[in-house]
Amino acid sequence: MILCLAGTSDARALALEIKKAGYSILTTVVTENAGKEMKAYGLDVHVGRLTSEQFASFIEQHGVKAVVDASHPFAEEASKNAIQGAAHANVPYIRYERETQTFQQKNVTVVSSYGEAAEKAAEKKGVIMLTTGSKTLQIFAEKLLNLPDTRVVARMLPRKDNMEKCEQLGFPQKDIVAIQGPFSKEFNRALYKQYGVTVMVTKESGKVGTVDEKVEAAAELGIETIMIKRPSVEYGTVYSDFTAVINHLNQTFE
Repeated sequence: MILCLAGTSDARALALEIKKAGYSILTTVVTENAGKEMKAYGLDVHVGRLTSEQFASFIEQHGVKAVVDASHPFAEEASKNAIQGAAHANVPYIRYERETQTFQQKNVTVVSSYGEAAEKAAEKKGVIMLTTGSKTLQIFAEKLLNLPDTRVVARMLPRKDNMEKCEQLGFPQKDIVAIQGPFSKEFNRALYKQYGVTVMVTKESGKVGTVDEKVEAAAELGIETIMIKRPSVEYGTVYSDFTAVINHLNQTFE
């Protein structure tokens, strides 16, 4: 049995390739919606966050022989828990990581954290569009919502809990864009123009996360981009393509 940390479209595709290669596979995701998608593709799934101790117990309980971590590049806590859990259970840990991208546009400012991104956005003011999700929304709300000459537009997945969080933090309904991607460059352009965006905040999630479409659309409209770089995690064994992951599994269990 291979345990695959999934939840994204490329993680699901990798899980299917591992299954196609002849391995029994169990995926783990955080949300019920992601769980439904996994099941729709015929993948067994566990829904819910796991601590490092729970990962170790889960591995032993299900007879897991290797952990393939294909979680989102910013799912830092999940990756660290999986690394520790795999080490405790004495099974191999393999990281699938989306390739990083570099952006040459002059209007891109790279920062190391959400807090730094909020501070940079506060300096610039204007109409700020957040495309960083709901998990860290409070960091931006505390820094930006009551700032003079500033409007904050939050773009995020159309989930009930996200809308409740926006309400609790004080986001006006007119400044919430509840929609699910991926989005084309043309769509991003239209959305920026609709809201009169002057600053866009995003994460370096990789090409699969359509970051390049967001940045290119912003550049064409003269909009400044604040880019949060990926967290630094010591993964150990890391690959950026499916074939390499499966080859590693084959070599491990030949």
